[in-house]
Amino acid sequence: MPASPSGPVTSRTRSWWGWGYTDAHPDDAECVALGALLPGTPGRPLPVPRVADLSIGRPGVTPPTALAHLVTTDPGVRAAHAMGKAYRDVIRALRGRPGRIPDLVARPTDDREVADLLDWAGGRGVAVIPFGGGSSVVGGVEYRGDAHRAVLSLDLTSMDRVLEVDTVSRSARIQSGALGPVLEAQLRPHGLTLRHFPQSFEFSTLGGWLATRAGGHYATGRTHIDDFVQSLSVVTPAGPGTSWRLPASGAGPSPDRLFLGSEGALGIITEAWMRLQERPHHKASASVAFADFLQALEAVRAIARSDLSPANCRLLDPGEALLSGASHDGSSVLVLGFESATSPVDDRLASALDLALAHGGRGGHSGLGGTPAADGGAPADTAVSAWRSAFLRMPYLRDGLARMGAVVETFETAATWDRVPSLIDAVRTEVSSVASKATGHPATVNCRLTHVYPDGAAPYFTVAVAGRPGDEVRIWDDIKAAASEVLHRYRATITHHHAVGRDHRPGYDLQRPDPFALALRAAKDALDPHRILNPGVLID
Repeated sequence: MPASPSGPVTSRTRSWWGWGYTDAHPDDAECVALGALLPGTPGRPLPVPRVADLSIGRPGVTPPTALAHLVTTDPGVRAAHAMGKAYRDVIRALRGRPGRIPDLVARPTDDREVADLLDWAGGRGVAVIPFGGGSSVVGGVEYRGDAHRAVLSLDLTSMDRVLEVDTVSRSARIQSGALGPVLEAQLRPHGLTLRHFPQSFEFSTLGGWLATRAGGHYATGRTHIDDFVQSLSVVTPAGPGTSWRLPASGAGPSPDRLFLGSEGALGIITEAWMRLQERPHHKASASVAFADFLQALEAVRAIARSDLSPANCRLLDPGEALLSGASHDGSSVLVLGFESATSPVDDRLASALDLALAHGGRGGHSGLGGTPAADGGAPADTAVSAWRSAFLRMPYLRDGLARMGAVVETFETAATWDRVPSLIDAVRTEVSSVASKATGHPATVNCRLTHVYPDGAAPYFTVAVAGRPGDEVRIWDDIKAAASEVLHRYRATITHHHAVGRDHRPGYDLQRPDPFALALRAAKDALDPHRILNPGVLID
């Protein structure tokens, strides 16, 4: 049955240079207060950058008349499509050096228009950079180099409709340009939800999630968007294709898997049939404090190996717990959450708390009760809500610190349990040492676990250090190179859910097997013979 195309409407203005909405950015006073937390930052913030101050040249190419109505050359729109939202992007914008600004931005409304744009670009040697919400933190939506005469940013957000809802099979056919809130608003009247909530949920699209194999709401079980895919429709320069809509199949290599995680290098994902679920009616949450981080890791491993399947199982080390306001006494904090559409989850939460307490946890009171935690910690409900608020606010604070010249960014990985403790220790020790030597200032490296599995976990690291004016990008690149070397040494993935983009290419090239790289090059040659799709991503 058709679904309404109407989604949430907001008059708030998106930032062209930083995260999220402009009215949510820290003001100058808050930036100064944030900078005071990092010794060595200057006394006042960098000014908010203006598009008018950028040097934006005339487009190097003109679209044909038949496509002109889809294309804009507006300087502000072009600037907003020049980069993603990584620290490198933010600081480059603040310093007035955003890199190659696309010549054109196109907003197609259907598959035919996507195909027409690709045909024109291929014939003219124009690079095409697929663009959804623009929330990439790995250089996934920018052009680097000079091998193409012009750059077209292909913005898919005009393709944002839930086209069909199948309540019998509990699934929906959805256009790839639907932002998270737009998608969920169209599913809500049917009592259904995709329930995929990455941190970028407000500012990222279904197509972006699929093209980057995004991690989402669930800390266990269905952790990635892959688990919700029934079929994909893709437009490539070699032609369109749609996989069969099936609950499962053993018919050879999966065609969907070829494009999941392909980051727009092989084709443009335009639609997908997605598995849905009923909205949860039963929820329960709690936090548990640990004096010993290694004991906390053991508790999480025990919970991950149980059949309890918590929706949330986030472990914050003492630094992360302090940063989020979940703890102020040097404890690590485990945030647990359970949900169900059909039955109460209190017993599952109680069982998980028993496991946590058996491994040295303290407190463990339900987030619904507001009972004070042991040893003077914050009440459990306060710890859970503090973590949730900090989770959504953190990218804005990062941008505020960037305005103070600080180097503040995250990276994430995954490894098997036998390597997780030593990996975390090595990253903390080695990366903080490199950051301190590069800047001359004390550095902080915090860690949290975002997703956990029976056989391993996904550590997520935050680096914060005062930078040197004008040298922030190089410093971060040196820090990231050191971090990537540690991950490679421990055979931990270069990314668990942030994608490869351009920033992770060196690590990805080392991680993938040579025969697979050969097959990927052959697929690129077959599907994108003019090499116009997101050049530099995944494969040269």
